[in-house]
Amino acid sequence: MENSKKYIVDRFEDGFAVCETEDLHYINIKIRKLPKGVKEGDILLFDGKKYSIDEVKTLERKKEIEELTKDLWL
Repeated sequence: MENSKKYIVDRFEDGFAVCETEDLHYINIKIRKLPKGVKEGDILLFDGKKYSIDEVKTLERKKEIEELTKDLWL
């Protein structure tokens, strides 16, 4: 899915997922269009027809954030 658009789910509001785009803007995507089980922080891929969760990139991002913040909570 190299040509897929990527989004990061920031939060959910009023039936929409508020998602950050690759160029650091925000868009609203109807929750009903997203795969079941999508949650805040997930990385979504859109191939022009449907959305999917990029499980590998989501996990990598989560680990990076944990690594960056581990020393903040001493």
